Amino acid sequence: MPLRLLLLLNFAAAAYLTGLIWTVQVVHYPSFGLVPKAAWEAFHAAHTRRMGYVVLAPMVMELGLAVWLAWAGRTALPGGAGWWSLALVGLIWAVTFFISVPFHNRLAQGYDYIAIDGLIRTNWLRTLAWTVRAGLLGWLLAR
Repeated sequence: MPLRLLLLLNFAAAAYLTGLIWTVQVVHYPSFGLVPKAAWEAFHAAHTRRMGYVVLAPMVMELGLAVWLAWAGRTALPGGAGWWSLALVGLIWAVTFFISVPFHNRLAQGYDYIAIDGLIRTNWLRTLAWTVRAGLLGWLLAR
């Protein structure tokens, strides 16, 4: 695959996930606090199931594309940009599975304002990492 097409595919995945994470960060997670406690468990179960459809496959695809880009661009991309891009994906996955998933597991047990607040605060790590990755890939495409 030509490097330019691989960059474009990486950018497309990053742009999609960046838009999604900003929506989650600014709209979705803050509205968790508005869900009545009596409806919480059903709401959170539906949220988890439905978000899996829009997040899981794109994240797996992004990971694969990022690994491919890091390897294919190891000599062609400036300053190890492919490896930096992959490192950002690694950070996103680490935050997802070691911080966000435990908060969601806690919320699956019932409404917990502290967990909601923790989820909102720590999700900025993923929001910023995806934003930086999309910016880096956009810069690589524009040069």
